Amino acid sequence: SAFVQVAGFEHPYPATKILWSPDKTARRDLLATTGDYLRVWSVPDQREAASAADAARVDQVALLNNNKNSEYCAPLTSFDWNESEPSLVGTSSIDTTCTIWDLSVPAVKTQLIAHDKEVYDIAFARGKDIFASVGADGSVRLFDLRTLEHSTIIYETSSLRPLLRLAWNKQDPNYLATVLADDPRTVVLDVRVPSIPVAELGAHQASVNSVAWAPHSSCHLCTCSDDCQALIWDLTALPKPVDDPILAYTADAEVNQLQWSTAHQEWVAIAYNNTVQALHV
Repeated sequence: SAFVQVAGFEHPYPATKILWSPDKTARRDLLATTGDYLRVWSVPDQREAASAADAARVDQVALLNNNKNSEYCAPLTSFDWNESEPSLVGTSSIDTTCTIWDLSVPAVKTQLIAHDKEVYDIAFARGKDIFASVGADGSVRLFDLRTLEHSTIIYETSSLRPLLRLAWNKQDPNYLATVLADDPRTVVLDVRVPSIPVAELGAHQASVNSVAWAPHSSCHLCTCSDDCQALIWDLTALPKPVDDPILAYTADAEVNQLQWSTAHQEWVAIAYNNTVQALHV
């Protein structure tokens, strides 16, 4: 079996993230990308397209820029699409800010200085109000859209080493996972017990690049690394130490990205070099 390209589009700068809309009631398929700006694209339904050209055409339907007074922009490092309220998208930027966008307008809902240095990732919890971010200052910060006057630092790395990635457990929103820069460990946090990791997953032999919770389970997590491996962990035993993964897959090169499918929960996709693979769990 093989992947077949059905459409493509030019992106002005390298995309830092791409996500499909979680809105299952939408009349059309939307995806969003970040890079220089947040862009939203409409992807045609292959079954309804009038011609092959229409089926392959992806249209930009929104370009969201909150820096109207300058020709320069601070690159966006990542974003997350709120699953409970699909009109909300949160972006993170190297200018230390996080911005929450309302796509129904489309316009900025709120922008805040989130960290002391660059913000590298943002993730919504289950529900529409709570989100968290990580950045170059080595902290995980928790925010509530209802009370943005303050935030809560729930974890800081011991040497203030940058935190690159963040994933929120949608089945049990008490748990988050985060990844340190140039580190083989994945840190699992319990928001009820700030400052102290509930687990450190350390079976990788090189830097961890991405982390994803199982969409259907509160205790399973997948990580990938420069050691060419993708590992699946069972965290049922927490708070007891979790030393070894339950499944491992070795790719032909460093694995730099992964996604666990919400629609097909037995499949995990990984990316390495110029290759995408779908793994059956």
